[in-house]
Amino acid sequence: MQAMDSAQSQLIQIAERVRTAAADATPLRIRGGGTKDFHGLALQGELLDTRALAGVVSYEPSELVVTVRAGTPLAEVEALLAAQGQCLAFEPPHFDGDSRNATVGGMVACGLSGPARASVGAVRDFVLGLEMINGQGELLRYGGQVMKNVAGYDVSRLMAGSWGTLGLITEISLKVLPVAPAEATLRFACSQQKALDWLNAWGGQPLPLNASCWLQEEGAAQGVLYLRLRGARAAVQAACERLGGERVQRMDHVHAAADWQACREQQLPWFSARAPGHALWRLSVPQTAPALALPDGCTGPLIEWHGALRWVQAPRALGNVLRALAKAAGGSATVFRSEAAGQPGAEPDFEAQAADATAALHARLKRAFDPAGIFNRGRLAAAW
Repeated sequence: MQAMDSAQSQLIQIAERVRTAAADATPLRIRGGGTKDFHGLALQGELLDTRALAGVVSYEPSELVVTVRAGTPLAEVEALLAAQGQCLAFEPPHFDGDSRNATVGGMVACGLSGPARASVGAVRDFVLGLEMINGQGELLRYGGQVMKNVAGYDVSRLMAGSWGTLGLITEISLKVLPVAPAEATLRFACSQQKALDWLNAWGGQPLPLNASCWLQEEGAAQGVLYLRLRGARAAVQAACERLGGERVQRMDHVHAAADWQACREQQLPWFSARAPGHALWRLSVPQTAPALALPDGCTGPLIEWHGALRWVQAPRALGNVLRALAKAAGGSATVFRSEAAGQPGAEPDFEAQAADATAALHARLKRAFDPAGIFNRGRLAAAW
């Protein structure tokens, strides 16, 4: 009861601060652990820290649902689920040396998923409901704790990936899944196009594909495709025998798990070897897109999500070329990490990917949820 009273008191204080900020047109910068501060445009406004809104509200392992307050450390929730043999299947990245810093609210607000995203879905697919404070200081609740409870606009999932520009998330209900009973990682030495061809062919077959990563180390004759299988033991074993490749043996399984985690956290040597003056570009394209003819001066790609996510290191001056390549393939290109470590990206990388109609829709949503434009001003668009 005391913890509930404390949480309610925190909500009242935050709501009052938001109302005051709206009346004074004072911008507020919503922040949990700050582990994603490097991404996006400018960081503006008075700090509004969410970490006081911490704690598990409810957890029903048999119902595969956990409800937590937004400032709860992500690592704490993952440990709670692991103790029951469950997990957040979309593998949210922490992007921090201290895994205790990333929060659940930040996970939903940024909407970023890890290596398994192409197989299991994104963050938004696992958000069942949430509570939020809008730009007028109103406490609103959307969705619930079951899948079939949405009527009208699905605001809960709309908040995923909004980067705090629409409101402050205070509480979230998430769908969780059991940890797969079996897992295996296969290695294939191959070219980029061969890897893409294989992934496209395998994607149309009943195989327990979970994650993939292709990269080519500097100076290597060809690249390597890593393929992670997850599912029933019989299905994983049959897939290993059918696909071939070099299987990571049981004694090396711990190392394979560490490598997948390093891939999720962008701690692989490929990421850390970024040349001075090179930004990390994220190219989102259809899985069926062929290998892209990157211009001179680029490093990469490192390919995830069965071909749909392609990381490239390149100077910002090559941005127009990369955007044109991605657009021709049916996708988009944005700066994910700036040239300088720890600094957010500069304009117009977020805005350049949005068509006028999409930008107008975003602006209308912003006005509806945050009329005074106080939340995370300038984070996604210079205009608001």
